[in-house]
Amino acid sequence: MDRIAVLGNGRVGGNLAAALTRVGHEVSVAGRAPGAAADSAREARVVINATPGDSSLERLTALREELRGKILVDLANATVDGPDGLPAELLHPGSSLAEQLQEALPGTYVVKTLNTMLYAVMTAPGSLAQQPTAFLSGESAQAKQVVRELLGDLGWQPEWITDLGGIETARAAEAAVLFVPHVIRSGGFAPFAVSIAR
Repeated sequence: MDRIAVLGNGRVGGNLAAALTRVGHEVSVAGRAPGAAADSAREARVVINATPGDSSLERLTALREELRGKILVDLANATVDGPDGLPAELLHPGSSLAEQLQEALPGTYVVKTLNTMLYAVMTAPGSLAQQPTAFLSGESAQAKQVVRELLGDLGWQPEWITDLGGIETARAAEAAVLFVPHVIRSGGFAPFAVSIAR
């Protein structure tokens, strides 16, 4: 089992930390306390970014040395929110948060995933009436395989996981967040995910 650091202790981070602990991983959760993120990242093999997307780049760039050689699983959506607090536009149009992180952290293996669903689905994909899809974007095949195995631990079936390719493909997955406010306004705050039907 992997030693995993979850950066961010809100709904997303807390949910993932609890689920990964239940299946036997050694998980630490870093909140906002000074030095907590650095300490957690330094000891982990896999680091999960569950920090707010509009501040993720700044926070994680400050951990460049602690993240060197680690797999960084980026779940965040970097958006400018509207008056109702829901995403209104992308913070990195023509790019993506994942690409910005990979550029800023060249010694880290960034993998984008699980950002195209509400947080509850991340750890309970079988709870939906239809099969959801988890996308993978990243430069390292080995890092993506580690993340694929972690997704399996969370209940994701192999056929529900789609590898989109290199880190530049994260911009497509991140753009899916623009659906979110409209889906929530039309159907309420119920669990949902993007799904590719074949």
